[in-house]
Amino acid sequence: MPVAPTKATEHGSGFHIDRHRHDQHQLVYVSRGVIAVQTEAGGWVAAADRAVWIPAGCWHEHRFHGASVFHTVGFADEDDPPLPAGAPTVVAVGPLLRELLVACTDADLPADEETRLRAVIRDRLHRAPQEPVALPTARDGRLAAACAAAADRLDEPRTLASLAREAGASERTLARLFRAEFGMTYPQWRTNVRVYRAMILLAGGLPVTAVAHRCGFATPSSFVDTFRRATGQTPGVYAARERAG
Repeated sequence: MPVAPTKATEHGSGFHIDRHRHDQHQLVYVSRGVIAVQTEAGGWVAAADRAVWIPAGCWHEHRFHGASVFHTVGFADEDDPPLPAGAPTVVAVGPLLRELLVACTDADLPADEETRLRAVIRDRLHRAPQEPVALPTARDGRLAAACAAAADRLDEPRTLASLAREAGASERTLARLFRAEFGMTYPQWRTNVRVYRAMILLAGGLPVTAVAHRCGFATPSSFVDTFRRATGQTPGVYAARERAG
């Protein structure tokens, strides 16, 4: 497996990095744009206020939404990792950690300075709260079919009962599968999907009202409230930051 690089690159909207893995842990971050990371365990989405931690050996692929500046920091597998080595996760990136990640991936950074920056990055990651906007991958075929049907038509108010009929399961069984595999109810999962999709659409320049409609929110105000609770900022602020970036 290749070494996880520490570098910064720029990518256009829609750019895709094919499925691959590294023999080191890796933190991936976009200081501008949105990145969707897909692994065998599920999908994660992050913008400038979040980074995705990918453990060594984990198969993953990336897709960028909006013009993106992509930063990757590799961590040797033999080191004591600053985040759990068992599964990918999303961590909050505050102003200090952001500047550290940008500086650490500067191609002209001297080696001794990189060593010092890495030590501080490790300290900050130990303290960074985990804030996932994630779509776990279903193992049960019935749950996978129901999730695909709901995600394909977010603008329709699909009930659990209608999804169960389409997936060939009882409503009770499907509800149990959501709790057993995802640790959440169907409405909680659907909210995650809508926020996930909204982040991508906003990064692509779609107006807030249009995003609210496409993601199945009854009103723009309900979309604003849900998005704020999930990400800590309003869709308007998020979109303006993406345009300014």
